[in-house]
Amino acid sequence: MKGYMTNEFGDIVIENEVIAQYAGHAALECFGIVGMATISMKDGIAKLLKGDSVSKGVNVVIDEDNTISIDFHIIVAYGVSISTVCDNLISTVKYSVEEMTGMSVKNINIFVEGVRVID
Repeated sequence: MKGYMTNEFGDIVIENEVIAQYAGHAALECFGIVGMATISMKDGIAKLLKGDSVSKGVNVVIDEDNTISIDFHIIVAYGVSISTVCDNLISTVKYSVEEMTGMSVKNINIFVEGVRVID
């Protein structure tokens, strides 16, 4: 299902991919997040996504009541508090997505797929 809004000029429809890209870029701005991850089906290993493919580590579902649920698969930096990084990610993404779309974010699920040392 796609996100939608109605105003005095007409209807606005937002694709899930647009929300996923926006949420992914908002998440990458958070301290302690190295990047988004994807799981290789062949060997089950998490791989770091680069550049424009951040939305592959983000899954967006829009419910019938026009609320958004977002799943993140992330890789965090070694030595940071994972709970603090996740709290920061939730508040940053929730604010950013709600401001951009005008829709409500119902929940954000975070799957930490790995830890990397940052040079």
